[in-house]
Amino acid sequence: MTTPYLLPLDSPAATLPVAGGKAANLARLIRAGFPVPGGFIVTTAAYDAFVAANGLAAFIRETLAGCAFDAPAALEAASAAIRAQFGAARLPDDLAAALRSAYLAQDLASVAVAVRSSATAEDLPDLSFAGQQDTFLNVVGTESLLRAVIDCWSSLWTARAIGYRARNGIAHEGASLAIAVQQMVDAEMAGVLFTANPLTGHRGETVIDAVAGLGDALVSGQVEPDHVVAETATGRVLAAQRGGRRLVQGAEEDHTSTLSIVEGDVVEGVAAEVVLSQAAISELVALGRRVQAHFGEPQDIEWAWAGGEAWLLQARPITSLYPLTEPLEAATEDLEPSLRVFASFGALQGMLDPFTPLGRDALVAAVCYFAHVVGQPVTFETQRVLRTAGERLFMDITGALRHGVGRRLIRGALSAVEPGIGVALTQLLDDPRLALTAKRFSFRTIHRAAPMVRPLAARLIGSLLRPDAVRRDAQAGVEIAIADFAARAAATTTLAERLALLDDLGRGLRDFLLPRLLPRFAVSMASLNLLLRLAGRVPGGRDLALRVTRGLPHNVTTEMDLALWQTALALRADPAAAQRLVEQDAADLAAAYQAGRLPEAAQRAVAAFLARYGMRGVGEIDLGRPRWRENPTPVFRSLQSYLQIADPARAPDAVFARGAAEAGAALEGLVTALRQTRKGWLTAHLARWAARRVRALAGLRESPKFTIINLLGAARTCLLDSGRELAAAGTLAAPADIFFLRLPELRTLSQGTPLAGPSAAERVAERRARAAREQRRRQIPRLLLSDGRAFYEGVASTPGDDAATLVGSPVSPGVVEGAVRIVLDPHHAQLQPGEILVCPGTDPAWTPLFLAAAGLVMEVGGLMTHGSVVAREYGIPAVVGVHRVTQRLQTGQRIRVNGTTGQVTVLT
Repeated sequence: MTTPYLLPLDSPAATLPVAGGKAANLARLIRAGFPVPGGFIVTTAAYDAFVAANGLAAFIRETLAGCAFDAPAALEAASAAIRAQFGAARLPDDLAAALRSAYLAQDLASVAVAVRSSATAEDLPDLSFAGQQDTFLNVVGTESLLRAVIDCWSSLWTARAIGYRARNGIAHEGASLAIAVQQMVDAEMAGVLFTANPLTGHRGETVIDAVAGLGDALVSGQVEPDHVVAETATGRVLAAQRGGRRLVQGAEEDHTSTLSIVEGDVVEGVAAEVVLSQAAISELVALGRRVQAHFGEPQDIEWAWAGGEAWLLQARPITSLYPLTEPLEAATEDLEPSLRVFASFGALQGMLDPFTPLGRDALVAAVCYFAHVVGQPVTFETQRVLRTAGERLFMDITGALRHGVGRRLIRGALSAVEPGIGVALTQLLDDPRLALTAKRFSFRTIHRAAPMVRPLAARLIGSLLRPDAVRRDAQAGVEIAIADFAARAAATTTLAERLALLDDLGRGLRDFLLPRLLPRFAVSMASLNLLLRLAGRVPGGRDLALRVTRGLPHNVTTEMDLALWQTALALRADPAAAQRLVEQDAADLAAAYQAGRLPEAAQRAVAAFLARYGMRGVGEIDLGRPRWRENPTPVFRSLQSYLQIADPARAPDAVFARGAAEAGAALEGLVTALRQTRKGWLTAHLARWAARRVRALAGLRESPKFTIINLLGAARTCLLDSGRELAAAGTLAAPADIFFLRLPELRTLSQGTPLAGPSAAERVAERRARAAREQRRRQIPRLLLSDGRAFYEGVASTPGDDAATLVGSPVSPGVVEGAVRIVLDPHHAQLQPGEILVCPGTDPAWTPLFLAAAGLVMEVGGLMTHGSVVAREYGIPAVVGVHRVTQRLQTGQRIRVNGTTGQVTVLT
């Protein structure tokens, strides 16, 4: 039967390009001995021949050329036109003859068959395309088969399939469809089985949905299935629920099915109350384990039960699961206890995009160096602080959670920066696998930490007594550290020397950031907490205490934004430069600047700004992300926004100065109110004392990252030089590809040794493709467990959160109304003055947008997130931790942001 058009269902030639995802997987299952109904495959060559014979390719291309893929009506119209052409087309004679021959040869004419779509872009590891094409059941007779084949091909062009491909960047011209023709199973019951829990991600749970009779009623949503959750290792039922709408199925003489639905109560109970028996559940769970082991990843399986055994109708990856963390190379039972807890590093940084491989490794190298310093020697392979999952970094906080002091510290720190993590943690701490192993630090730990703690304690005391003097000392130290590292980076000439700079990041943590900046910032945070606690004694006190942080001095991020405003003023003062900025696109302006072709005043002003801040960029904590000095387009977009600020009262420097004045007034109001309370003279004095330290030291909040970003920027510049050398030698295709190689790989190349296995270019191509797939992931968990459970929700999942009012964490007081501007990528965003910025999260490179924004709403963040700090300083009402807000709001909607209560109200 093997022809260009047809293959046996178990053929080794049934690959993805030939047989599509569904049929290719079925062929693998049959060859591995799994129970799969027999039949044959209509290959993609048959589809291509049909399309060519009827001249359909040109019609499809013309129909989709002007189609708006985000407009449902346009998609439906395009789909209807294409499918009408398919319906009128004819099968080529040789193809029709081959189909009849295969159908009769397998003795399928006497039974009903299923005609199942199997697309080349289907059942992929990262995209399932589930339900995008059609399947036809109970097909009887040769002519019915031929008609069903054409209709199945036609379903490649349903509106949902066209839209799905467009959203996921899959070319329509490359799409093709194969078909699996299989004997129908006379099912007593059928359903779907997930070898991991698709709702929670738990890899140790199997989820089964079952209905009596055929499973198409379940897939089409006509009935409520019985639902079972079982322990994968044992088959033990953990939960069972009887479906509320039951199916009664019959059959007519022409072999078509009849369905009638009866209503029933939903009840909780044991497996005996559902369609499946315990024996059937155990068998299905075991079958699922075997299928998962065969494919090497969790599977979404369609099954049917007939004659006392299960039949497999489909198996595909569960693409909705968030990936597990990569295993440790030297994993042992001690290193991998039964449950580990990972907090999203990206959520804490306001950067949810994938990290480049070298960007991840640079941070791991710093962790390794620092671990050695504190007496915990680890290697690059065995460190377990930072782990990768979904191309993103997660911090292993298990050890801290199992220690009494560590649990209090980690919960407090994480909740301040990202409250969503704190909310998720409260659901886990009763798990016996996270029981405390120690309540306090041992003498050995204290003795080992003493050499580090003593100078920190002295600096804490100094910060309390002389806050202004120690701040000036820390600021001077920042400049010295940055200049010293930049000089050493500029002096490097080889790849090996440049890679050694990455080790110096850890040395910087030890020698500068922790001892010099941590005590200063710790005092400011303790002072702010004291101020908030004292303020809680009077009505409205918390609001006044937060207003004390407005116009906060000594913040390097605020200084950067105000420097950009001064750059805009310099451009406005030059008519030629101002006109150029108004008339030209930001990307063209950036190109002109880099070519030195801007008006002299503009060229000089922008160059001065980038000389100081050009190492910044979106996602800047990732060494592999471009910096402003490489592509200053975002800077020019912000300058264009600034030039639209005509009202002097809205000028950023005026706003900042007004914020500082409001802070002074808020403090006086708070002090006056506190004097009216019991022992008011003391609390008022303490409030003023704490506020002075907040104003003197809290601005250092941004200095550690500012320092790290400067070091990373210098390292990136010289590593790009090595990238150019590797590209010139043909090792890499482009200089920036160096950031898609791993640190050990680059160390091998630095020794003049070629990489074993795939070439550097092949590794880069695969990793870039993986990063592009991960970039499309819309939800990133705040907390991830080693058993696969993922926690996405922020603090918005509280009573009162509905379509009209969304709830998050209030981080900058005040109320504002305005139009929403959804921004997912600040590289392509230009806010109009007065718009409300709604985004997933921010890092300092986003904050130039704040000067034009009237308010801020973020999906992640907490009181001390970068965006929250800057929003308070500018007096912008802000709410953070609003779950999926970028999907629940739309650009142009009018909303009210209440930064005092944490409510975001949709007005229109």
